[in-house]
Amino acid sequence: MATKCWAAGTQCIAKNDHTKPKASELAYRKGDILTIVEIGMDKGVYKATHNKTGEEGLISASNVREREAIRIDPSLSLMPWFHGKISGPEAVNKLKPMEDGLFLVRESIRHPGDYVLCVSFAHEVIHYRVIYRDNKLTIDNTQFFYNLIDMIEFYTKNKGAIATTLQKPKQKEGTKSAEVELSKAGWLLDIKKLTLGESIGEGEFGEVYMGEYMGQKVAVKNIKCDVTAQAFLAETAVMTKLQHRNLVQLLGVILDNGLHIVTEFMAKGNLVNFLRTRGRSVIGKTQLLHFALDVCAGMEYLESKRLVHRDLAARNVLVSVDSVAKVSDFGLAKRDSKATDNAKLPIKWTAPEALKKDKFSTRSDVWSYGVLLWETFSYGRQPYPKMSLKEVKETVEQGYRMEAPEDCPASVYAIMRVCWEADPGKRPSFRKLRDKLKRELPDSNSATGS
Repeated sequence: MATKCWAAGTQCIAKNDHTKPKASELAYRKGDILTIVEIGMDKGVYKATHNKTGEEGLISASNVREREAIRIDPSLSLMPWFHGKISGPEAVNKLKPMEDGLFLVRESIRHPGDYVLCVSFAHEVIHYRVIYRDNKLTIDNTQFFYNLIDMIEFYTKNKGAIATTLQKPKQKEGTKSAEVELSKAGWLLDIKKLTLGESIGEGEFGEVYMGEYMGQKVAVKNIKCDVTAQAFLAETAVMTKLQHRNLVQLLGVILDNGLHIVTEFMAKGNLVNFLRTRGRSVIGKTQLLHFALDVCAGMEYLESKRLVHRDLAARNVLVSVDSVAKVSDFGLAKRDSKATDNAKLPIKWTAPEALKKDKFSTRSDVWSYGVLLWETFSYGRQPYPKMSLKEVKETVEQGYRMEAPEDCPASVYAIMRVCWEADPGKRPSFRKLRDKLKRELPDSNSATGS
């Protein structure tokens, strides 16, 4: 077998326990995540950091496997057992050869909006109508569920009102189980090791909680709606490919009562609120520049991966306990340049060519970055103050650009203006922007994110 060669920053999963390390070796348990720091002196030996304990030491390549990025695959499904609109007889056909506990879920043809759980038991198929009532699902009017994932989870462990516990999902042709793929790649976390704390915010798609996973503080985004959870699989897949100190790090996902996306915890919240609640008396211009550079470095990394964020704004930048700014919310991030849903576009941050012709690119992200710079140097003010969205759209198209924020250095405002060039080709790359911003720091050597 060829010797593995991993670059610094590669994440690995321990294949077995190594609890009695020799001097200079790292202790870990099976399933722990370790990050390569550098290649060791000996063949197949690496210096690594334990993601949970932060300890450093030597590991053997033969004891670990690389944590793989997940391919964005439309056939990847959180509900491979969901067959959509099929009739009862079709369902019976699909559950052959019959075995106890083989099941699928279909949409009810007779009762639109309801579902049917079809379970094979004692050589027949029983059809349980799943009624949708008050935003919840129920079979027996005693047990209620927010979503189908939750319901299937429950009946896998409990017989409840049905003839048998659910043993084996009948997968719809052409789908792959997201649970199996996430588990294989090393991104499926164990719900038993997660302690959920208080709610720290409500996103558009569900609650975000503070929590602890294996001793590490985490943020947990819980998405209960089946369709939304499925859509978020793409965001999760994007996040498994990305690792940079200025991007919020995905730790993994949990499938239980919907989808939980577990990321590093950012103690100081989002950049807008951070700036608004502290203001000029607390935060100086050098700190603002550091935030701007942090975001720029994260975006330069996305640029190098040919990924377009599409929703870059100060609300989507989070601040860590040691005041490092990190880009988050890759919900709209895509490799291609066609927009998915114009209604969701944040007009005040979106470049004219993206609004008008659906043309998204790194250069449209640069436009948004210019708006983010304006937000940063105005200490979290809403861009285009006192203007309606319609006015913003029309006047920007005609060449209007925001004035410099109060006390903003002229050189920083010049950077904003170059981000807002009407011709995307005239806007600088994030790499060039970072060079420009570095020159603004009092001590250029102390720039972050380099």
